[in-house]
Amino acid sequence: MRTRLRARTVVIAVLVLAAVLLCAVLAGAGDLGWRRVLGELVAQVTGGQSPLSAREAAIVWQLRVPRVLLAGLVGAALAMSGATFQGVFRNPLADPYLLGAAAGAGMAATLVVVLTPNAGAWVPPAAFLGAIGGVGLSWLLGRTGGGRPGTGTLLLAGVAVGSFLSAVQTFVQQLRTETIRQVYTWMLGGLNVTGWHEVLVAAPYIGLAAVVLCLSGRLLDVLSLGDAEAASLGLHPARVRLLLLAAASLATAAAVSVSGLIGFVGIVVPHVVRLLAGGSYRVVLPLSLLGGAAFLIAADQVARTVMPGELPLGVVTAFAGAPFFVAVLRSSREKVS
Repeated sequence: MRTRLRARTVVIAVLVLAAVLLCAVLAGAGDLGWRRVLGELVAQVTGGQSPLSAREAAIVWQLRVPRVLLAGLVGAALAMSGATFQGVFRNPLADPYLLGAAAGAGMAATLVVVLTPNAGAWVPPAAFLGAIGGVGLSWLLGRTGGGRPGTGTLLLAGVAVGSFLSAVQTFVQQLRTETIRQVYTWMLGGLNVTGWHEVLVAAPYIGLAAVVLCLSGRLLDVLSLGDAEAASLGLHPARVRLLLLAAASLATAAAVSVSGLIGFVGIVVPHVVRLLAGGSYRVVLPLSLLGGAAFLIAADQVARTVMPGELPLGVVTAFAGAPFFVAVLRSSREKVS
């Protein structure tokens, strides 16, 4: 198993991400022409004359570029969090929503939409708090037996909390059935960006979590050996688990608050990274960050351009991720057998 991140691998991953990012900026739903958009980018760097009008330049800098960067942030957060959850729970099918983040965000967003007139501006902060609250409830429920919860207890607590919060969300939706379409549109995921606000809001939380998780690769490698082995090597498994889950949940909550619920990123990307670069989390975590960003930027590009009307981003990732999920599930069963 490769345990060190090679410089060549990082360079390739960065170049792939840069290429995907550039292509997403150059091509969009608005027919500006990729050569003219490229000329605008060059003009901004060199101070030359732009081929775009002021309105067209605004489309590039206030719509396309923020949306592409936000897609990169969300994809990085979900892929990195998914890799962390898989390491902590030692389960290849774990995802960032395992401890109730999705259910908490969905319930909070639904409450705001149903109970607040013109709730659009309040949905992201409500979803963020709901996601954090869902994970917190799972942790508290896992501790009801006394002491610090183990991975099995946390997993069961997450299932219970997720089911309860989803039931509450369904009940609240029935109070005002005319809001169901708005709620489900949010839950299917998407990046409705009209400026830099969402990027500036999400970036600090995702950046902080990324630093913590990328520096914790060795801790995850040790933790994946089991609690007894980790303790014999001088690690405190419960504290490390709490730190990692808190950082991953923070990144997930920030991502959900600005994008809604986007599935499969946290499963697909870490597994592809393991197949291509090895299983050590010192390799998996930083490459999942870069790969997740590239994957979701590409998926959002498909969502924007494949049809005259924009597809929900969660639908695109499901089309890409569901077959991969089945392949991972079959592989896991074969290994168990």
